[in-house]
Amino acid sequence: MLKLYSVHGELLRQAKREGRKILEKELAFLWILTPTCSEEKLAAFRAEEDDEWCKVIYFLPEAQKTAIVVLNELPVNQDTFWLTVLGKGKTQTQGVKELIKVSTENKKWHYLLEILASWRKNIEVKTNFTDEDRELIMTLSPAYLKQREEWREEGKLEGLQQGLRLIIVSLLTARFGNLDEELSNAVNGIIELPLTERTDLLLNLSQLSREELLVKLTVN
Repeated sequence: MLKLYSVHGELLRQAKREGRKILEKELAFLWILTPTCSEEKLAAFRAEEDDEWCKVIYFLPEAQKTAIVVLNELPVNQDTFWLTVLGKGKTQTQGVKELIKVSTENKKWHYLLEILASWRKNIEVKTNFTDEDRELIMTLSPAYLKQREEWREEGKLEGLQQGLRLIIVSLLTARFGNLDEELSNAVNGIIELPLTERTDLLLNLSQLSREELLVKLTVN
């Protein structure tokens, strides 16, 4: 809300410099997207439903130009996919599942599917991995797997694997210095690991010695 008022302030100053009055409709409106929101919190902000809008959108008093969208209360359908996939837990999982279904029937959803697949891929290579990241990877995996097949068909998978290779080389170099033949060969071994094993190995790379890493790859 501070950011909103900052924008309002800039618009008002600009209108003053131009010697005109600013119209109410020119002032920005803030939409707050939240995975959940209790009735107590909504009441504390005097946020109420508007009969002209979906019942999961709660408007603060008019002068505040702000509304709260509670994502876990949204129905999951083609009108809400852009929002439900930003939720958490069951809301997000259901949104992703339904999105995959409709993306096979309607090309317009492929763009969103590719965004989610890229999102999951970016999370996978984070170094400061959290339990929330793990949960999100699981949630986004169906979208990633479907998009991966499309990338394969379009000849893009090779580029993605090359990107993964560069990331692994960078991590190994940071951990062990310049890569000799054994460590260079280990890159292929890491790429070929199942997703969960590869993720765990890269997350714990800082705790592994060179010998422990090579042994792990030999065992796998």
